[in-house]
Amino acid sequence: MKHTVKSSGSSSDGEFMRYFEDKVRSTIDDFKLIDRKDRVLVAVSGGKDSTSTLYLLHKFGYDVEGLIIDQLLGEHSKNNLKNITNFCRDNGIKLHVVHMRDVYGCSVCYMKSVLDGKGIVMNSCTICGVVRRNILNKKAREIGATVLATGHNMDDEAQTMLMNFIKGDMGALARMGPKSGVRPDERFIQRVKPLFLCAEADVKRYSKLMGFPVVYEPCPCSLESYRTEIKKYLNGMEERHPGSKESMLRGLLEVLPRLKRQFKGSTLLRCSVCGEPSSNKVCRACAIMGLLSD
Repeated sequence: MKHTVKSSGSSSDGEFMRYFEDKVRSTIDDFKLIDRKDRVLVAVSGGKDSTSTLYLLHKFGYDVEGLIIDQLLGEHSKNNLKNITNFCRDNGIKLHVVHMRDVYGCSVCYMKSVLDGKGIVMNSCTICGVVRRNILNKKAREIGATVLATGHNMDDEAQTMLMNFIKGDMGALARMGPKSGVRPDERFIQRVKPLFLCAEADVKRYSKLMGFPVVYEPCPCSLESYRTEIKKYLNGMEERHPGSKESMLRGLLEVLPRLKRQFKGSTLLRCSVCGEPSSNKVCRACAIMGLLSD
């Protein structure tokens, strides 16, 4: 690997990096996320989490490639694309690039503006998450990947857990975990989260120590997100009661096997529009595109 630590080389930094890498490696092993025979596609955004995930899986010797979706968010997207392109070139990792406009004919910002004009309330993060998941699954299958790895960290997962719980969506809770989903399907590429038990602050520290070329500022469209409210609440809880986020996820892991068994019998449909796996007759991505054309 061509990246070297850009810290002062203190023992505390070295100990932290060994701790962090061991934690990621243990998560992969303990939850059987990746097999040595797997062809792993890492969904990269150009940020600290996905770049760290890509770097570590490559360092651990897995067969990995990266895939970035250009979301057409001005300079933010341009910088992310440039950074991850250079990173993959320097480290000998194959990178696939998908442009949002090539798939949907427009950007997420345009989708939101059209929906706003029709009086349909849907924030940018929701739209982006839906269409990105759709693209990632299609492209991973086309590429021949057997596993799709994402950079979701412990903070992300604690936020998602609380949001699902507040909504009372037990099915969504059942689909959580280091290995997502409740039932196998040949059309659905297994998603795994090697950073599931890694705090966001630790990922950021590791990324900075490694000198990864990443953008640390949040997505310019995420300020309005309901998730932001949940994030602030959980950060406050973590400050007052250290370890809260990990305790939440450890608790979830205790009940996940039961939840997954409960929802395993539900049928996974094929979207009548695009053919992708869906819990409804029409998948959410196609439903959004339908709203745009109505």
